[in-house]
Amino acid sequence: MNLWLRLLWVLASSRFRARLSAPFETSRLWFRVLPNDLDVNLHMNNGRYLTIMDLGRLDLILRMGLAGIARARGWTPVLSAAKVRFRRELRLFQRYRLETRIVWWSDTQFVMEHRMIAAAPAGAESVHCVALLLGGLYDRKQRRFAPVEDLIAAMGVSAQAPPLTPDVEAFLAAERALKRAS
Repeated sequence: MNLWLRLLWVLASSRFRARLSAPFETSRLWFRVLPNDLDVNLHMNNGRYLTIMDLGRLDLILRMGLAGIARARGWTPVLSAAKVRFRRELRLFQRYRLETRIVWWSDTQFVMEHRMIAAAPAGAESVHCVALLLGGLYDRKQRRFAPVEDLIAAMGVSAQAPPLTPDVEAFLAAERALKRAS
């Protein structure tokens, strides 16, 4: 049930939060680990991390104005791949921040990064989870991924894809290898 409440909270609060400049600003959402987020080890379930990340992408899409453009054109967000690195556990009632941003794109797909960050002892912050996800906006009418160039133009911005960083390059290489193997 808490996911429905969290979803409603993101949908409602996005209207009152500052708009994000596409495509390079970062969405920041704060959450707390709830009892139904836990697994048998009494820390946040690994599947729950990915579900919470959905909310970060939704907030980013809404606050950049991408949702209206996508809806008007019949595009729907679709994920193709994910790589998650769990670094530290999140425990019951621990407060954390989810940061979501676009780190690279090709002709038709985006790579997004999610970071879950919480306070560490002595007041510092520590990254508990980092994920890279590959996805795009699927054009149902054309039965293909929509060109990123079209989306950027529809948002009224001019931007070039950032250069590939070593981590994004490794992620994409692993995805290509897995795609060939399956």
